[in-house]
Amino acid sequence: MFSQQVYLQGLVLGASLIMAIGAQNVHVLRTSVRGQHVIPTIAVCIAIDVVLIAVGMSGVGALVENSPFLLALARYGGAAFLVWYGLRCWKSSLRGGAAMELGAGGQAQTLGAALAAVLAISLLNPHLYLDTVVLLGAVGSSLAAGERGSFALGAMTASVLWFTGLGLGARRFASTLARPAVWRAIETLTGAMMLVLAALLLIDS
Repeated sequence: MFSQQVYLQGLVLGASLIMAIGAQNVHVLRTSVRGQHVIPTIAVCIAIDVVLIAVGMSGVGALVENSPFLLALARYGGAAFLVWYGLRCWKSSLRGGAAMELGAGGQAQTLGAALAAVLAISLLNPHLYLDTVVLLGAVGSSLAAGERGSFALGAMTASVLWFTGLGLGARRFASTLARPAVWRAIETLTGAMMLVLAALLLIDS
């Protein structure tokens, strides 16, 4: 049975996790500013979130949460990925070349390459699994059986709204976001956030 209250709980929790600056979000921004294969990139991000949330709600999230080994693997793997990605963003910011690669004069990317990039940046990031499978899955699995569908639908809706809004919204402001100074600032902020998230993962362990 559908529960609006539980749906909203899933929507809010899902949004709070998805909206945090992360590798997926930065990749969607880059893709949107370049104006190449924006819709497929958004669709893949949403599909991955939907599948992982469903996996977590099936009980896998609770299983991982109760397994010290699996939880540690996801936690430390996620922290390592975030440190690597954060330093990569800072390197790009210092180099000042990221924005130049995003402009209309940049080399066109094939659809296959675009899909491979978004799949890699999503599926190779253990932090994504912590958010969707472990956290959302564990919270959703703790609800009554009749409420889990509403919670999962809310979390999935958050993903649809966020990635659609981020991708299409960034496209409208592409001329501003593509400026070297603006993109360097985004890269610097993203790098800092990645390192903060990595530290929080390690502290919570």
